[in-house]
Amino acid sequence: MKGATERKVIRWVHILLSIPVLGYIYGPVATLTYPALATKFIFLPIIVLSGFWLWKGHWIKRQLRRKSSMPLKRKPSLKKAP
Repeated sequence: MKGATERKVIRWVHILLSIPVLGYIYGPVATLTYPALATKFIFLPIIVLSGFWLWKGHWIKRQLRRKSSMPLKRKPSLKKAP
């Protein structure tokens, strides 16, 4: 997936999942049991993670690429050369 497409998808997920949070704050959702639990424990963590990914995703990808491209360190062998 291209970077621009990934950002658009994550941005829309972030925006659309923010609607239930607004309903929780300003509407009657807080008084309803199941929608309040879904907002607290499903929507809010996804919103936080998507916002963090939009903010620092480029840095995380670079760190993961750097670690995967590092060569493995080999232990010196104990065998003697002939």
